[in-house]
This record gives sequence, structure tokens and C-alpha cells, in this order.
Amino acid sequence: MSDKRSDRPMGSDRRTFLRRLAVLGLAGRTLLRSGDARAALEASRIASAEPSSWPTIPRRPLGRTRFEGSRLVFGCGAALARKRRDDLLERAFEAGINVFDSGTRRYYGDAEVHLAPFLSRHRDDVFLISKAMTYLEVEPDHEITADEGRQAASTWSGLLDSSLRELGVESVDAYYVMASDNPSLVRSDEMLRAFERAREAGKLRHIGLSTHRNARRVLEAAMETGVYDLAQIAITPAGWYDWTDKSVLPDSPPMAELRPFLDRVRASGIGLIGMKAGRYLAGRKFLGWGKPDAFDTHYSEGFLASGLSPFQRSYAFVLAHGLDAVNADMQTLAHLEENVAAAALPASALA
Repeated sequence: MSDKRSDRPMGSDRRTFLRRLAVLGLAGRTLLRSGDARAALEASRIASAEPSSWPTIPRRPLGRTRFEGSRLVFGCGAALARKRRDDLLERAFEAGINVFDSGTRRYYGDAEVHLAPFLSRHRDDVFLISKAMTYLEVEPDHEITADEGRQAASTWSGLLDSSLRELGVESVDAYYVMASDNPSLVRSDEMLRAFERAREAGKLRHIGLSTHRNARRVLEAAMETGVYDLAQIAITPAGWYDWTDKSVLPDSPPMAELRPFLDRVRASGIGLIGMKAGRYLAGRKFLGWGKPDAFDTHYSEGFLASGLSPFQRSYAFVLAHGLDAVNADMQTLAHLEENVAAAALPASALA
């Protein structure tokens, strides 16, 4: 399923590409130290004596969708929740990003409404994803009843209709069941029937799920159904990301050891998109500015000496170890530049 073009950067020679990575690494380090995106962008401009020449983001088929998607997905939730950012969306599109991920108003505020004007200009050229929770309050190990399944399906279906109105479109390319951490919900006959009704009505083309918890069991359940085309999972170089503790899941195998399982999921036809690859590095403001070296033991010496920022290293690593793409929350041009360079890095650079 991979495209040979995905294995090397394009659009600039190697020297220009590596110089650009060094510049963006400086911006990333400035951002990590200061928390000031404007300072990071200025550092990038000062360090570069030439106009911006971004490397081209490789593309890869996203599972059964067969869509040739950019390996970097623009996560619209936080960036667009409060205001329009057409400038940033257009720059992302110009940089080669053709997969845009949003979510229902109930969780992401005005993100879908603020994405709509961009979609009116580029709908035919992008893969549009949105998502909603079922808001079924059950634990991951709970075996849901038929009534709970119907309740979940009704809520999700209603939020899908709301998303279509907010986005100003008749259909989305994929709609996720968000926070899908319960395997019995993933297999629910009621949910599967709701998916099929939505597809038959032309409201969506593909079904997906996203989860920050219980990812392995959820993916196993998704493979059993043969229905899910995409899955967005919280994963880091050190292993599964734990949403509850905002940390790496205790006793998780590192991602390199999870690779055979991830490859099996992808071989089943499910496109895998990572999220929270670098979230643990950022930490929380009230606890300090983060843990930039948290994943360093998983990298080669050459990769550590590459001049990339900690965030760039985390994104490049997960892309090289079993994911089709990575979803990033990019609220500034500095973030966008940094992540584009990481997504364009060839797997050979990790050696």
C-alpha cells in the first residue's frame, strides 16, 4: 500500500532539505523554551537567509479509503474552536496537507463553522474528517445493552447531521466515533446499523473511530467487524498514551515493539492515524514546561544529533513505526512549519 515516493523527501535537494530542518529545529527549540510562537517564528526567519522552501509532505493510501492522504493531518479542533484561521488553513494546503480533521460543536466549539469557508474553496481537493462522541457514560469493560446501543447510535447520528450543517456540506469523507474506548460499543449492532444508514443516505463515505484509551482492544474489535476504515489512536515513541494521566500508559510496550500489531491492523484495511505523539513532551503549564527528553532513549544517536526539535523527533518516529499519518494541532505558522518538516523526514534519517 505504500508509495515509493513516501520514502524520500521531494521538492528540494538534500542540502536544502537538511538546512530547512535545522532552521525549523531552532524554531521548535525556541518554542519549547519560551512558549512563545512569535519568538519561535522569528528565530526561524533570522536563521534562514533564503525564502521559505518547504519540503513536500509524502502521501500514503489511508486504508480501505484508498485516498492518497498527506502523512500530516491538520487537526482543526483547537485551532478553529474560537475563530477563523483561513490564513493558516491555506498555508497548510499550499504545503501539501490534504486531510483536515474537525469535530462536533458539542466538543470543539465553532471549529466546523470556521472550517466551512475553506471547504467551500477546496472541498474537491481534500479528505474531510469530522467526529462525535456517543456520550454514553460507560466504562471501557462494560458490555453495553441493546438499549444503550440504540441510545448511542441516536446521539451519534444526530451529531453527524449537525456536523454536516455546520460544515456546509452534504457529506463527509469519514466520520468517527470519538472517544471510542469500549470494544462492545465498537461491535454494537445498533451502531453498525447507524453507520450503514448514514452511508446509504450519502452523509458519509467511510467510518472511523478515535480513542485515547484501551486502544489495542478497541482495534481488535474494529478488525473483527470489518466495517471501520480509519482509526485515530493516541500513541508515542514510548508506547500508548494514557489520556487519564496525560502520560505514557504504564507497562506499555514501546512503539517499536507494537509495530507488528500496528502492521496487522493496517493489513486488515484500517488506516492508522496517530495523535498525541508529542503531547507528553509539552507537559502542563502549571506543572512546568514539559519533558523534552522523555523519548530520547528510543532514538538512535544519529537521530538525536539531527538538530530536530523533540516534537519533530516524536512525529517522525511514529510515522516510521507503523502509522499512515499523524494528526497535529497546529495553531501557529511556527507549529505548521515544524510539523511539515517532521512529516517529510525520510525513515532513513532515524538510523
